[in-house]
Amino acid sequence: MFFFFSKILSFLFSPLSWILALLLFALFKKKAKTKRKFLLTAIIVFLFFSNQFIAAEFMRMWEPAHIEASALNTQYDVAIVVGGGMVTYDAMHKDITFRNNTDRIMKTIHLYNQGKVDKILISGGSGSLNYRNMLEAPLLKSYFIENGIPSQDIWVDSVSYNTHENAVQCAKILNDSLPGGDYLLITSASHMRRTSACFREEGIVCDYYPVDFNTGKRNWFIINLLIPNLEALKMWKELIHEVSGYIVYAIAGYL
Repeated sequence: MFFFFSKILSFLFSPLSWILALLLFALFKKKAKTKRKFLLTAIIVFLFFSNQFIAAEFMRMWEPAHIEASALNTQYDVAIVVGGGMVTYDAMHKDITFRNNTDRIMKTIHLYNQGKVDKILISGGSGSLNYRNMLEAPLLKSYFIENGIPSQDIWVDSVSYNTHENAVQCAKILNDSLPGGDYLLITSASHMRRTSACFREEGIVCDYYPVDFNTGKRNWFIINLLIPNLEALKMWKELIHEVSGYIVYAIAGYL
């Protein structure tokens, strides 16, 4: 139930949904003055949330600081990779398809090949409402093996459907197989606050390695300051999703 609830919230908390709602109100209102108010509000909301500079500034306040791989001086027993829409299986072509947040995959392989982590724990079930049997962690394990990582160095949690469950299931695996080890938590920068809080709540002490950043060096280019950009809407959706998710998790006692 919580999984379906989170999907509904994700839709309701999207700026694009707000803009469409305002336009629909403008369309169906009979009074011309009311129509103009809703239409003007829709335009203002669109201009604000489609501004790349504004979106990046708010996201920059949420994302943690970037960490260079070379700054990781500890030899980690386990890298914990939190899944979430990274891969799916293309049944027609019988191949996996990469989607979002693939920095988590690439950076994990890099750290393993650099000898900075000994084992990899992949956590993620199905993040899709339609394909409940398409489990992300086993798909990623196959990809890791194809890229030269031995099967015995890869652990899998394929029953988690959200960040809270990621933490709960990973805690079970780690406490059973390697309690008190040196762990490195890997997930997207925008997702790190909620993820790290969930893992702390489950008693898993680990270092954090945020990847897949939305922001970088501040861009003062005139196009970035003034021209609407649909990528900004996507960034806002991700940010609002994470902030609202953090609040909901705190209320639910997951943090």
